[in-house]
Amino acid sequence: MIGAVIVGLGNPGRQYANSRHNVGFRCVDVLARAHGLTFSQRYAHSLVAHGSILGVEVVLAKPRTFMNLSGDAVLGLLARHRVKPSSLVVVYDDMDLPLGKIRLRPGGSAGGHKGMLSIIDRLGTQEFPRLRIGIGRPTARAGLASPEEGHAVQHVLGSFRPEELPELEEVLQRAVAALECVLRGGLVVAMSLFNG
Repeated sequence: MIGAVIVGLGNPGRQYANSRHNVGFRCVDVLARAHGLTFSQRYAHSLVAHGSILGVEVVLAKPRTFMNLSGDAVLGLLARHRVKPSSLVVVYDDMDLPLGKIRLRPGGSAGGHKGMLSIIDRLGTQEFPRLRIGIGRPTARAGLASPEEGHAVQHVLGSFRPEELPELEEVLQRAVAALECVLRGGLVVAMSLFNG
């Protein structure tokens, strides 16, 4: 019986592989490697890995729908495994958190994130656990006092700068530890330990 479905959000395709928007993919990749799982199956518009993590049967998934249609994949995954939204954990990037910070939440709004908007719309609820990984906001460039929406899109679709990579690797390890804690001790315990 599946105890958790952990979905990392991102965009498929080599051109997006290193983008800030794909930290959800990167996180579930690190989690899978740490526990010897491989993304060897394709269904519900997703690349999927099955296995046991800390004694819990899990499904790890990377939707192939592109970010704005992530809800199609998540709905299909939950239906296939007969899992309720409360057993889902969505991992995604968040501009409102600085790089290096993570936040676990039991539910809430999409905060403007298109992938989360799609999931909330398709599931008909915003009450499902999520892990937000900070990517920071774009800094003002070219004399702009505040970045415009187009600049924000460039930011999330852009690659991490070389000087950001050590901090990215560190936060991914912390995000994986947080997910392991959710599986081992539950969301409330993990929130108390990792939402510092």
